[in-house]
Amino acid sequence: MADEDLIARINALTAEEHRLEEAHVGEQLSDREHSRLREVERTLDQLWDLMRQRRALRDAGKDPTLATERPVGTVEGYQQ
Repeated sequence: MADEDLIARINALTAEEHRLEEAHVGEQLSDREHSRLREVERTLDQLWDLMRQRRALRDAGKDPTLATERPVGTVEGYQQ
């Protein structure tokens, strides 16, 4: 996946995340919406991790396509 495609996917998911959060300010999300929000958050964590890997590889003079998507359990455990 090219950086541009990765960024476009991140932007689309971020917009969806904001729509879900803003649509229910002061109210609870439905179970379906809450599940989707959690799925979006997890996917964003994975995509941001992939982008960071790609940048690090590029900065080290290596091929950014060597970056791999890590499992949700791995990226969810990272400290912010």
